Amino acid sequence: MEIVFDRLEDSIARFTLNGASGAFANTLRRSMIGEVPTLAIEDIRIYDNTSVLFDEMLAHRIGMIPIKTDLSRFVLKEACNCEGVGCPLCQVIFTLTVEGPKMVTSGDLVSEDPMTSPVDTNIPLVKLWGDQKLVIEAVAILNTGFEHAKWQPTIACGFKEYPVIEVSDRCDGCGDCVEECPRKVLEVKGQTVRVIDGKLEACSLCRLCEKACIATGIGEESAIHTDSDRTKFLFIVESDGSLPAQQIVEEGLRYIRNRSVDLIESLQEISTEGL
Repeated sequence: MEIVFDRLEDSIARFTLNGASGAFANTLRRSMIGEVPTLAIEDIRIYDNTSVLFDEMLAHRIGMIPIKTDLSRFVLKEACNCEGVGCPLCQVIFTLTVEGPKMVTSGDLVSEDPMTSPVDTNIPLVKLWGDQKLVIEAVAILNTGFEHAKWQPTIACGFKEYPVIEVSDRCDGCGDCVEECPRKVLEVKGQTVRVIDGKLEACSLCRLCEKACIATGIGEESAIHTDSDRTKFLFIVESDGSLPAQQIVEEGLRYIRNRSVDLIESLQEISTEGL
């Protein structure tokens, strides 16, 4: 199995997974979405809220704010030495005290940990008028998207089978398939059609090129054929900013490895007990 990145930034990663099955590719996708832990606000104490929003609506908005997360500094609450009581190793406390008139944003949340803050400081929460006030204390903890979507580190995370386009020697270069292609993947070159350099991955496997070729009357079979490589997958991972995209991929793979090791050990124990 091989992973090759063709784009890698803090916010987005695009890579090719080669030599794997569709089941493994989907496992990796699910791991990155639901098993990579991040910080998110879970408990909120509202001491004063005279805004136009109900407490529940305001709490939901605050809970969905992405928070920058350093996984080397925090542990899950159930795994912490404080036994779930709450300490700087498993939680971060935010406070918010604002009086109107003002648009309250995520930037108004004050963290007790200077290294932990909202990813974006301009997320609007509620608009306060002149006589309105908001006083809140919020607690962020580490968890995974399997528990709730607010802990998902990804905005978009998906894959597709790698496209394969073959043009036979029956092609006469009429160009009908080129005009029909919605992604502009093809071009006429001499007396035949070929894939434009660097555009193959843009193919959506819609097969409109095949239909256009058959419609020209060359024969019952298209001179161009599209298929997919079922052992090669094109991934795109977009981070919400809580973790770098590369770390999301690494943590997703690490989760799969750890679960595989646990499974092997369990099977070995069962085998030993059977003997």
